[in-house]
Amino acid sequence: QVQLVESGGGSVQAGGSLRLSCAASGFNYSTYCMAWFRQAPGKEREGVAAIDSDGRIIQVDSVKGRFTMSKDNAQNTLYLQMNSLKPEDTAVYYCAAARARYGYCSPGYWKGAYNYWGQGTQVTVSS
Repeated sequence: QVQLVESGGGSVQAGGSLRLSCAASGFNYSTYCMAWFRQAPGKEREGVAAIDSDGRIIQVDSVKGRFTMSKDNAQNTLYLQMNSLKPEDTAVYYCAAARARYGYCSPGYWKGAYNYWGQGTQVTVSS
């Protein structure tokens, strides 16, 4: 059974830090592209950071210099280190997995390319 389980969310004050984790199971994690998305109340789900099959990471401009995404294939875990958090970072954060085809994937923030999604973890940043 495929599972993506996020953890590490919580409530922090502006300027604080959180580290999100996404534990993957039930599929060949090392061959999938992964991403973090977030959805704030009343807004569409947006991409935050994504990694392709060549290990290249992209990030949305609003988090550059503050968030760091990493993928641990040995632990089947995806991480998002979030520093200098701002109230506008408040959202439910989701991890997602996209299957590689012929050994390659680079789905970026195209939600339709992702085969599996976690249930989300809430991040709340107060001013």
